[in-house]
Amino acid sequence: MSTSPSSDPDQMLTHFRQALQSFRTSNAPFRILSSVPKPLNSTSLPPPPPPKTLYILDSSFNPPTLAHARIILSALQSSTSAATPHRVLLLLAIKNADKAPKPASFEERLAMMEIFAQDLLANFKPSSTTQPEQGEVGVDIAVTTLPYFADKYPHISPSEAYPLPETEQVHLVGYDTLVRLLDTKYYPPSHSLKPIQPFLEEHRLRVTYRADHEWGDREAQDRYLSDLGEGKREDIGGLSKWVTEKRIVMVDGRKDGEEVISSTKVRKAVVDGDEKALGKLVTTGVKDWILRNALYKE
Repeated sequence: MSTSPSSDPDQMLTHFRQALQSFRTSNAPFRILSSVPKPLNSTSLPPPPPPKTLYILDSSFNPPTLAHARIILSALQSSTSAATPHRVLLLLAIKNADKAPKPASFEERLAMMEIFAQDLLANFKPSSTTQPEQGEVGVDIAVTTLPYFADKYPHISPSEAYPLPETEQVHLVGYDTLVRLLDTKYYPPSHSLKPIQPFLEEHRLRVTYRADHEWGDREAQDRYLSDLGEGKREDIGGLSKWVTEKRIVMVDGRKDGEEVISSTKVRKAVVDGDEKALGKLVTTGVKDWILRNALYKE
């Protein structure tokens, strides 16, 4: 596992550029590139216990936004488990290695994820019912070459950092991702949901309602999940216990009156030169990084 890079912009980019090159040449499907806070480099201390719960946010992070922060903080603050510590995994899929990613490079996104993690932990306040040691939340920043859930999760747990059965993955996803996950067209040749049954046997999905009309209103989204729980997709391998045993749960992604935030809005604010709007969409550290490095200007 790599340690956190320096906060110096040039050193951060160099660190992640070299880490990405090493990852790509290794042919490994998954690797943690940095952690916040930085692990203690001491051989005299015992290694920390593996997390009981690993909250995974898999996104393009182009850039990381306050919407990402809301999703993570909501999950952390809702946890009632006394087991510690919890961890967060920010996961970036590295695809099309021969094609330059746009509009921000992968190393730029990873640097922003690092800064975002620092801002996130600075603003995390455990609930009053949380055990004192539960405040020890860490964030790992990782990359993967695998595009689909059914392929990714076996390489996250079990791993040295998140061994099974100690660590349960809770994937923080939007309703649109849930619909794609349960779409049989992604599972040839059988075109059934059997390939993801082992995944949901061991891990969970915390699904955020989508606010835009493209995916239907809240009632329609609830109906999609209730149909699954009533066994209406058993014929294609969709198990009702995923709902009845709360392997999949729906949650609110934002409070009433809060602005809908997207990476597209962030990039538009930059192009418009609207720093005030930008400050309402990303954390302070990410905002400063974007402006300092003139990202998303075109």
